[in-house]
Amino acid sequence: MEYLHGYIERITYQNPDNGYTVAQLKEPGKRHLCCIVGTMPTLQPGETVRCRGCWASHTVHGRQFEVEECVTEMPADVVGIAKYLGSGLIKGIGPVFAGRIVEKFGVETLDIIDLAPDRLRDVPGIGAGRLEKIKECWAAQKTIRDVMLFLQQYQVSPSFAQKIYKHYGAHSIEKVKSNPYNLAKDIFGIGFKTADGIARKMGYGHDSPERIAAGIEHVLSHLSDEGHVCYPVEEFLPEAEAILEVSQDLVRNELDDLVKEQRIVIAPLGYGDNVQPFIWRTPLYLAETGIGRELLRLRQGSCRLRAIDAAKALAWVQAELKISLASQQAQAVMQTLNDKVHIITGGPGTGKSTITKAILHITEKLTPYIVLAAPTGRAAKRMAEITGRKASTIHSLLEFDFRQGGFKRGRDNPLDCDLIIIDEASMIDTSLMFSLLKAIPSHARVVFVGDINQLPSVGPGNVLKDMIASQRLPVTALHEIFRQAAGSRIITNAHAINEGRFPDVANGSDSDFFFLEKEEPEQVLNTIVELVTTRLPAKYGFDPFDDIQVLAPMRRGVVGTENLNAILQSKLVPKGIPFMRSGRSFLPGDKVMQIRNDYQKEVFNGDVGRIERIDVVEQELIVRFDDRHVVYDFSDIDDLVLAYAVSIHKYQGSECPCVIMPIHTTHFKLLFRNLIYTGVTRGKKMVVLVGTKKALAIAVRNDEVRRRYTSLRQVLQQQGKSR
Repeated sequence: MEYLHGYIERITYQNPDNGYTVAQLKEPGKRHLCCIVGTMPTLQPGETVRCRGCWASHTVHGRQFEVEECVTEMPADVVGIAKYLGSGLIKGIGPVFAGRIVEKFGVETLDIIDLAPDRLRDVPGIGAGRLEKIKECWAAQKTIRDVMLFLQQYQVSPSFAQKIYKHYGAHSIEKVKSNPYNLAKDIFGIGFKTADGIARKMGYGHDSPERIAAGIEHVLSHLSDEGHVCYPVEEFLPEAEAILEVSQDLVRNELDDLVKEQRIVIAPLGYGDNVQPFIWRTPLYLAETGIGRELLRLRQGSCRLRAIDAAKALAWVQAELKISLASQQAQAVMQTLNDKVHIITGGPGTGKSTITKAILHITEKLTPYIVLAAPTGRAAKRMAEITGRKASTIHSLLEFDFRQGGFKRGRDNPLDCDLIIIDEASMIDTSLMFSLLKAIPSHARVVFVGDINQLPSVGPGNVLKDMIASQRLPVTALHEIFRQAAGSRIITNAHAINEGRFPDVANGSDSDFFFLEKEEPEQVLNTIVELVTTRLPAKYGFDPFDDIQVLAPMRRGVVGTENLNAILQSKLVPKGIPFMRSGRSFLPGDKVMQIRNDYQKEVFNGDVGRIERIDVVEQELIVRFDDRHVVYDFSDIDDLVLAYAVSIHKYQGSECPCVIMPIHTTHFKLLFRNLIYTGVTRGKKMVVLVGTKKALAIAVRNDEVRRRYTSLRQVLQQQGKSR
């Protein structure tokens, strides 16, 4: 084994999944950079490192140093210090100020910052404000370095140190020592496997109660990520056994303790002879039973709106809006004028928007207290455009309280409304639905609008579908496609797909739906890149960023979202030095997506924006979401991914003028009818499928829906029949 010591000049490549990194290292006193390769997931430009490994000769890339171990150190020479300070690791110091500081203090620079930071005022351009920012960041970095050094003895990635510090603050090391398994619950990106590795090195036994309890909660969390609210105990036990590598008896024993601690719930579920014990995480159990309770309260509450003659109101609104409602539409309007809670479901072109406008027009004569809401920003914006009234996201409507860690609106502080209409209701998961229902006053009328044939919510549950399947709530199901919509092949083909019929793929010149047949994945890829970058912008004037969205069923593979994003980024964004974090590469101008809810920033899972600026000095990345600018600290960048191509699931509730979808047999595991149906219905003006007819036929025939275990249907059925 040999050792290399120096600072990282640049990162050439980094794999976000396994941390494999290719970097250029500058050794002190040497002229040329040397290439180092190995698993170094958190390596950053500017860092000084000591690497242990051996030299090897690659047939294509030549001589390179294969790293077995890489340890970050504080730089000791002037060049290394300048690189370290100028790399963006210290907020308030970029390359310019780094050069000035090092020129002033030389090799004593880090000691000056550490022990006598006020002397930095002697450096031109550093005023009181910048000095305070540097002091604050340096103090935080010292703690982060301590956490980093602490974690290094357990072979844990240094990038987690910043996340741990951000969550636990100055008590980070004590918190980790007290129970390292909490990291898996508390820190985004740290899973059970990482936490378990730390715990085992700290002396926690293979069959320790802490390990088994954490493993149980990890499995339940993983099942929630797959959409399950609950899970059969007898199916859960082998899953936990496989991950924990302990006997099912030990798992059962720990389940009993977790029930006593009220961290989980185990209860019978099923019908007739098919009743068996199921397991829930306690918050999801309370949410699911709570939905049933809140719906019952809303249905039984007296309506504050005065009673009207629904038939007369129907005739009046048709004359007012100069429309003629079909029988199903008329029935929906009349029922919503009488029911406390009503569900309207139907596919594209079946008149849901027309019904919504009619209900609003009538109710506006009865009350000004009307609320419109949808799960996503784009869905709310579309709702506002259709109705001409303000519409909010459910999250903003409920007003998050950072001190309490929950929503301000609830039973004790309900929404001020007599009517609330919730669009895209199929996207609402169990927890959000419970929070929403709690905030609706008992006197309000509630209308849910959605399409149950789309993919279910990203979060756990199948709420709208369960509400309808329970047959305990009044429902209007729309099936007729209206004349204007029938002229759109997007809509007619969406309905054909939903009914299990192969869509019309004849490419007419005046069509809004195209199928480009390509057999090989590389051909599919090249065609999509051409469509986005040249063909569609040239012929139809579509903007590659704002008007075109690529939706792919899978993340991996030649035509998966990862590869599509990398290639489209290279074609659409001007070349520059990318900003890299955890294997992700970002450039100003990039199209990005938020991948988890952030109430403080008011950005939510699935929101799409553009990077306006990357500020290395302030360690900030500024993203524009529609007309709003959101500032991301570098430590928050794991919440963003490139969004030139995104999963169909992530794009629910959004629409784009043009949608392009690869559809190929390499995606066979995810070729489901409702997946393709959902993707097609995201396109407003044009949909282009690129791939093979065989893959499309497989998807259209495959009406299996990945089962989600929930108990809401049974909860509702046990609460009595609809009036």
